[in-house]
Amino acid sequence: MLSEVSRRDAFPSLEGMTYLNSAAEGIPPLAVGEAFTQYFRDKQLGMDGRDRHFAQWEAAKALVARFYGLSAGEVGICSSSSEAYNLAALALRLKPGDEVVINDLDFPAGATPWLQADSPATVKVWRARDGALRVEDLAPLLGPKTRLVTTSLVSFFNGFRLALPPVVETVHAHSPALLAVDVTQALGRVPLDLRGADLVVSSTHKWILASHGGGLVGVPSARAEAWSVPAGGWFNLHDPFGPERFNAAVSRPGAASFTVGMPNFPAVYAIRAGLEYIDGVGVEQIDAACRPLVEACLEGIAALPVELLTPRGPGETAGILAFRHPAADEIHRRLRAHDIHIMAHAGRLRVAIHGYNTLADVDRFLRELRQAVAELGR
Repeated sequence: MLSEVSRRDAFPSLEGMTYLNSAAEGIPPLAVGEAFTQYFRDKQLGMDGRDRHFAQWEAAKALVARFYGLSAGEVGICSSSSEAYNLAALALRLKPGDEVVINDLDFPAGATPWLQADSPATVKVWRARDGALRVEDLAPLLGPKTRLVTTSLVSFFNGFRLALPPVVETVHAHSPALLAVDVTQALGRVPLDLRGADLVVSSTHKWILASHGGGLVGVPSARAEAWSVPAGGWFNLHDPFGPERFNAAVSRPGAASFTVGMPNFPAVYAIRAGLEYIDGVGVEQIDAACRPLVEACLEGIAALPVELLTPRGPGETAGILAFRHPAADEIHRRLRAHDIHIMAHAGRLRVAIHGYNTLADVDRFLRELRQAVAELGR
């Protein structure tokens, strides 16, 4: 996807490093650093800088909207995906008897708000089989009391890529539930078609190559009332400084209600720059360039005496591959000694392949992995 020159110019820190960990932390292009510098220059203007801050805010929302398939007015930005889901829990106003469906491949942010002791809803778990979520296993969990089904489009745990249209069809056929989709491990890496999702959430420090401190929220206008967050604040309210401000607080509807206070403008500048970079390259081009790398890496891992966690069905992979080995910690240590960066966490080793990776990165990783597994298996 990138020439040797453009890769070096945009990502100089990758020189000599094999970085296969974008599912944890994306490497930002230099344009993101320039955006931080621009924020600082604008901040030095004091109150006069706010016009520039809000111009970045609008530009970032417009970019998120294009990726989500929504309008800018259907996008909000909070501080993280965890904050977004906790605010979503407030918006739902769940009652005893309500039911929420989570799954066992999901990141804690999307699952744990409903597991807190004071959550009145009954939680049902959609369990994976052979590393994949099957819609035939979802249907029996749904019914007239189901208020929410929440899932990631791509699993942080093993990289399973969900086919969204059958899930949308199943949820709507068997329940009145809302469908929340976390695209943290997909946004900026694979093309998105989010039709049928009632809430879309993403963090900002992974595949979109931006910074920490952002949660990208999408709420289609038809679902705005369902996702209006009853939180105290000011940026999220209709009239926070009006004459009735100490008598009532009325939230703005939908995505706008997820930004309760002053936006995190440094992150907003970075989000705009990261998404502009991704948009300039093209997600389709990124995905097409990465697909043979992912396949080569998957074949190489599968040929080793490890437990492959990533399913291998058609269309079930994106950028993440995961596996287990009894000596995982030592394998990870040896790879890092060779400046090869993967994730060792949650009981598995995880590889993540993005558009700045090359076949040489994959070959080097597999070569060192084979040697480590062979030596540790003696």
